[in-house]
Amino acid sequence: MKTLQKQTYINTLSVLLFLLIFSALLIPAKTEAMPVFARKYDLSCNTCHAAFPRLNEFGQQFAANNMRLPNWKNKTINAGDDMLALPESVPLAMRMQAFAQAREAEAVVDFTSGKRVSADGDIQSPYLIKLLSSAPLSEHISYYFYGIFAEKGDNGSVILEDAWFSHDAIFNTDISMMIGQFQVSDLMFPREVRLTFQDYMVYRMAGITYDRGILFGLPAGPLDLSLGVVNGNGVKESYSINSPGFQRSDHLFDNNNDKSVFGRIGGDIAGVNIGLFGYSGTQKNVIGPAGTVSGDRDTDKISYGIDLSGKIGAKTYWFAQLLQNNWDEFIDINTDYSWFGGFIGVDYIHSDRWSYSLLYNYTDANDFENTDTVYEGLDMNTVTLSAGYYFMRNVKGVIEINVDLLDTVDKTGTYWTGHLTGEDYALVGIDAAF
Repeated sequence: MKTLQKQTYINTLSVLLFLLIFSALLIPAKTEAMPVFARKYDLSCNTCHAAFPRLNEFGQQFAANNMRLPNWKNKTINAGDDMLALPESVPLAMRMQAFAQAREAEAVVDFTSGKRVSADGDIQSPYLIKLLSSAPLSEHISYYFYGIFAEKGDNGSVILEDAWFSHDAIFNTDISMMIGQFQVSDLMFPREVRLTFQDYMVYRMAGITYDRGILFGLPAGPLDLSLGVVNGNGVKESYSINSPGFQRSDHLFDNNNDKSVFGRIGGDIAGVNIGLFGYSGTQKNVIGPAGTVSGDRDTDKISYGIDLSGKIGAKTYWFAQLLQNNWDEFIDINTDYSWFGGFIGVDYIHSDRWSYSLLYNYTDANDFENTDTVYEGLDMNTVTLSAGYYFMRNVKGVIEINVDLLDTVDKTGTYWTGHLTGEDYALVGIDAAF
């Protein structure tokens, strides 16, 4: 109890200090393909994208300029009111994906019996349907959001992931701020603009993707400094205030008094962008069969790592991420758990019609091995080769092969956990934004 109280005090003090000194830089969220900008400014998609959805240097600068061009106000209605800057039309865009897979991977639906469901041939359409919107609202304020109408076969709900306001000059200084829902991992490599279907898996496994919070920033000479604070419990939680009572109007978005603090220091050295990242917060422990039930204890969670990226010639982009994770007392109150992961990738933009990507994902469950929990499944070792053929700037066909380099394992404890099934797949599909 004293340890948790001490940690709560330290986290609270860190947040207060953070809010007082504002010593941070917002590295703007690198949004995915947004045809709304092409329509707004009468520009081709390749102005901002090396190959949809990967951003080029101009696209990165556009995001850094609070997602606007200098003439943004010319594209608003003339209402005779200097205090109003409405877009000429509602700024909306859509993204849709459809795939078909041949794969080895199975779903383990019962950790006690080992019962599994498999589909060697799987038609995944629609895989994703997404509505996006963004626009400047004033000289310094912009907004961005997207809602998912269908994803991975879930057609029963609409989910908002990215949804934020940004200000590029707080108190007329170089400090910038973003508040809302965003991915912590966007400070390194935004998952939404990757060329592969395969994900940057260590970000998902480490739980540093979508969360609710505030991100500040300040350019410091050759360095980019960033610091943020988030609830630390993702974007799905909502709790009624005084829930046994009657019809209170407000809700809690967080589930504890602690906040998670994170930051990144980055800069270019001889054409290579290097960043150092750190995250400190809490998460609930796990209990129950195979560690699949969230407990009541708040446990310390720390992630830190290095990211590197660069460009070779005019067509080849490379990137790498290494991330160490320490989850203290996550399962056993007397045990601290650590694990490691990362990825390395290369994107080659061959021509207006073809792009190619190579992605290597690696994670080591380390202290979670032999815990008889699903966290043994942190182990991953895959190579992904992807090719995109562009029918149009905003419409591409996708061919992708994923090779699993890990051996599958059989039951070793009470439950069926770990790398029980191979993850090889071959995929074809279409990805369009309009």
